[in-house]
Amino acid sequence: MRKTPIDKLVVLPVNKFIKSSTASGIVLFSSVVIALLLANSPWADAFHHFWEYEFGVKLMHYEFSKNLHHWINDGLMAIFFFVVGLELKREFIDGELSDPKNAILPIGAGLGGMIFPALIYLFFNHDSTASDGWGIPMATDIAFALGILHLLGKKVPLALKVFLTVLAIADDIGAVLVIAFFYTSDISLYSLGMASIFLGIMFIANIVGVRSFLFYAIVGLGGFWLAFSMSGVHATISGVLAAFTIPGNVKIKAGNYVEQMKKLIHQFENAKRRKDSPLISWSQMRSIEKMRFYSKAAMTPLQLLEHYLHPIVAFIIMPIFALANAGLTFTSEIFTHIASPVTMGIFLGLILGKSIGITLVTKLLTTLKITDLPEDVTWTQIVGVSFIAGVGFTMSLFINNLAFATPLFLSEAKIGILMASIVSGLIGYLTIKGTLNRKRLKPH
Repeated sequence: MRKTPIDKLVVLPVNKFIKSSTASGIVLFSSVVIALLLANSPWADAFHHFWEYEFGVKLMHYEFSKNLHHWINDGLMAIFFFVVGLELKREFIDGELSDPKNAILPIGAGLGGMIFPALIYLFFNHDSTASDGWGIPMATDIAFALGILHLLGKKVPLALKVFLTVLAIADDIGAVLVIAFFYTSDISLYSLGMASIFLGIMFIANIVGVRSFLFYAIVGLGGFWLAFSMSGVHATISGVLAAFTIPGNVKIKAGNYVEQMKKLIHQFENAKRRKDSPLISWSQMRSIEKMRFYSKAAMTPLQLLEHYLHPIVAFIIMPIFALANAGLTFTSEIFTHIASPVTMGIFLGLILGKSIGITLVTKLLTTLKITDLPEDVTWTQIVGVSFIAGVGFTMSLFINNLAFATPLFLSEAKIGILMASIVSGLIGYLTIKGTLNRKRLKPH
């Protein structure tokens, strides 16, 4: 295939970067750094006020207006949770979660990694007005966690990557349930009823064979998400529920697809066209159109949407969320609150709670012979992964905004989240790297 200068200079380098396993982590980390720099620069006031800019939509007598910060946290993050929902459905259909035997260990470890951090946080804050923050240290940032593991290279056992992936997915399920049941405002039964109708329409459309992205986008956004947003249950839950309505089946089986493509390729090759013409013939055009039709029919809308939306979430939505939420202004007052119950509860919850909870439950399940340790994975690597799971960042910041309204608590929580994420990630990285170095030095 002939490559143009724009391909060589822009398209190929960008595609290579996007497909890199660590690229999304680099972009997300850069967004955090930029947010912190702007929040502590001469433009800090303008930076903070920018997120308070308010706009909305008005339909007849109904008006839906929020500031930019809320649009990001309620709107864009609903798309993030939609992709999480797509990943969950795919895992349940034909992934690690489809076989209970494979899922017992990481799901159990994930549960331990949620309970212990919450208990540690409540130990510091059980009798204060900040007790609502117990959900903050329960979360794991799947993008950062997997990014750290990928930084260690190909020598990391595949089973360890699978363990962390399923653990993080289980953590996502837990976070969704925590938000749904514990971080919701007063519920409007009317709005929830309207949302249920739209959700039912989407499920029925799936059953009868509707596969149009446009249909699910219109009903999902214009109906379900809007009604759900006004129900009192946090809007991000709508993303997960909507994802489960997306069809996860193909219209043409693999064998039939291969047969059709062989015929069409044969027709394409034998179609008449001028040898000196740079254009293809109309007959070849029709063959390509049919190839496109059969190719689309051979793919599931579920996987297609996940494929299309994943880079948008990783390189646009999550960095924007980080810019809007990670901007902590470091003042002399804040530094006096580093040892506050909120900061310490989150800091120790993410570092000690995650590591103790994941390792302890993993040890318990293997000791009781309920399940076995993954092949080629050592206990030191399990400990390393348990620390990496303490990188709460995106999800912890998100729950922080739901848990607290007090600026002081919000700031103290951000300090705990940022410090714990850095320390946990570093300890986990060095712990696993040490095991890989020992393997390299082992005599043959």
